[in-house]
Amino acid sequence: MSGSDARLFGGIEAGGTKWLCVVGRAPDDIRAERRVPTTTPTATLDAVIEFFRQQQAELGRISGAGIGSFGPLDLHRASARYGFITATPKPGWAETDVVGPLSRAFGVPVAFDTDVNAAAVGEGRYGAARGLETFLYLTVGTGIGGGGLAGGRVLHGLVHPEMGHVRVPHDQATDPFPGICPFHGDCLEGLASGPAMQARWGRPADALPSDHPGWALEARYLALALHGFVCTLSPQRIVLGGGVMEQPHLLPRVRHELGQLLNGYIQAPVLTGDLTQYLVAPALGRRAGVVGALSMAEQAATAPP
Repeated sequence: MSGSDARLFGGIEAGGTKWLCVVGRAPDDIRAERRVPTTTPTATLDAVIEFFRQQQAELGRISGAGIGSFGPLDLHRASARYGFITATPKPGWAETDVVGPLSRAFGVPVAFDTDVNAAAVGEGRYGAARGLETFLYLTVGTGIGGGGLAGGRVLHGLVHPEMGHVRVPHDQATDPFPGICPFHGDCLEGLASGPAMQARWGRPADALPSDHPGWALEARYLALALHGFVCTLSPQRIVLGGGVMEQPHLLPRVRHELGQLLNGYIQAPVLTGDLTQYLVAPALGRRAGVVGALSMAEQAATAPP
């Protein structure tokens, strides 16, 4: 290989419990991989930088790096805090510069976005949203977050989408649980994330049997949020990932609930029937974020100056 075909890139999915780091070019061309526990910012970033230094010594120089990170983030390049994790509830990580240390260590372009936008990029290029220009990726796990593309461009604006913190109807008589979000209490994440399910029912989500009433409630909350996203953003498809969504019975429940809520109002063939082509699981599974980070790195390295 020669020219851009020979380039290697670094991809990072920065999560609240671990950072997944890879060197490669595509899902089927990963040359090295390491999981780094999320401890303190200094220790975590030092371990990540050391991994890439080792791999560059063995595999050759990377041409760019991409980071999909938990947030909130500062994504405005003109900002003095560009590349920072900002007001995160993750202890010790508020106001942490993520891009700066990596950029200084390797002297290459570093792309930076939310973990869910990175996952959307990965699914759009290689996975369940391939060929679509406007779609969403929502993860339901330790937290709830959403991102996506509109007209082929990653969704950004005032900041970045915070789909996990939308308000959904909360019937206090049916569900008196107050929610766990430290900012909003009973927003979507506060009511329907994995930790919210555990706090409400006293057991982790994956320990609840499929006929437990918690699953009907979970599907309802997710469908209520998705109804709002469908009506406001008009995505061509929604990809639902994250650990909670790995329960095989949940996605069909959410499809059914969303179909009931839409009630035939939006006239699109993909929204008829059982919605199996509209609400889908990620084709890349749990690797969507890091694969998207690799694609972001390639875009940054090949962008015109």
